[in-house]
Amino acid sequence: MSSNAHHLPPHTPAAGAPALPWQRMAAGGGLLDPAGRLRSTVFEEMTALARRSGSVNLGQGFPDFDPPREMVDAAAAALHAGHHQYAPIVGVPALRESVAVHQRTHYGLELDPESEVAVCAGATEAMAAALLSLLQPGDEVVLFEPRYDLYGALVQFAGATAVPVPLLPPAFVPDPDDVHAAFSPRTRAVVLNDPHNPTGTVASREFKELLVELAAEHDAVIVTDDVYEHLRYDGPHEPLAALPGAAERTLSVSSAGKTFSATGWRVGWISGPPELVRGAVAVKTYLSHSAAAPLQHAVAAALAFPSEFYARLLEDYRERRDVLVSGLRAAGLTPPEPQGTFFAVADVSDHYPLAGVDNATDLGRHWAENAGVVGIPVSAFVSPENQGLYSDWLRLAFCKRTDVLRGAMAGLAASV
Repeated sequence: MSSNAHHLPPHTPAAGAPALPWQRMAAGGGLLDPAGRLRSTVFEEMTALARRSGSVNLGQGFPDFDPPREMVDAAAAALHAGHHQYAPIVGVPALRESVAVHQRTHYGLELDPESEVAVCAGATEAMAAALLSLLQPGDEVVLFEPRYDLYGALVQFAGATAVPVPLLPPAFVPDPDDVHAAFSPRTRAVVLNDPHNPTGTVASREFKELLVELAAEHDAVIVTDDVYEHLRYDGPHEPLAALPGAAERTLSVSSAGKTFSATGWRVGWISGPPELVRGAVAVKTYLSHSAAAPLQHAVAAALAFPSEFYARLLEDYRERRDVLVSGLRAAGLTPPEPQGTFFAVADVSDHYPLAGVDNATDLGRHWAENAGVVGIPVSAFVSPENQGLYSDWLRLAFCKRTDVLRGAMAGLAASV
């Protein structure tokens, strides 16, 4: 062995810390109770409650309508064409080329489909491959919260440390001083989800420029979760990778699930500098090996849809957003208007006296039983030290048919 080899010390968990990798992952995703036992997520709990009560499930973010017929037809054609065996680990060439063309057409980003694009089994695997290719015990990762639970799970699984920065309600923007303070010599990565789940906000250019500046100063990699890139209601999406000085240190993740209403297809992709993509591919090789071959061909066709498709998609979701927001306002709430995604959040504390509760989690249960609507408490997306900031907020998804949304909002208004 080379005398220059690096020898990491054995990982010794702190007293009371999860000892095994799966326990670290479960803890990072909020799946362990204080005694260290696995517990159901609030998403599972509220979905089960929706089934039991017959409520409209506005908790989980999946559409109740089908993908574009043209994409489904393309999948069927790929099946009949014989695409039944393993796809290349990096993805079928047609999809990698379509991703590169998409990034150039929409954002002016030039990517080599051979070395700067890789296909994954959904954005979840892409995020996992990105972070696990970068992190070692002792590293720190800046996470903005509320946040998708996957990020914390991956960071802790790798033995790294999450450094949470709160997005302060009601505008859900960070204090720049908090952002500066989160970076240190141990910062290896920063994760940005834009547009943002669960708050429906869009990151300002100034905020993104600050992240690029701090990442360059600390030699950190930026991992962006862009899955809602085509659901931005006031102007086109501006990916962080397109900012000056960002491309060489940014891994961008997206997928077909949200844009094409196909969350069960599990086809996503990652793009960025060859050396960073190469590391992510090495990891994903031993996760899924490859995403479903026929579905990759279908998504390649979908990414080539004309601009009219994306304009219609946005208008359809704008209508759904307006139905939900106006319904919440009719029920006496004052939700901020979502700038992106298919989620809205609302401070629901004004409803506590009528329901006889004192937090959004219990109000969500009350709504399920009495209003026929299920939401998710925003505190479920937050680390323990910041949960008090969000205990009065609920998230509701509007990726449902407009008639379903109107019925849910009528039930809510009638209950108050």
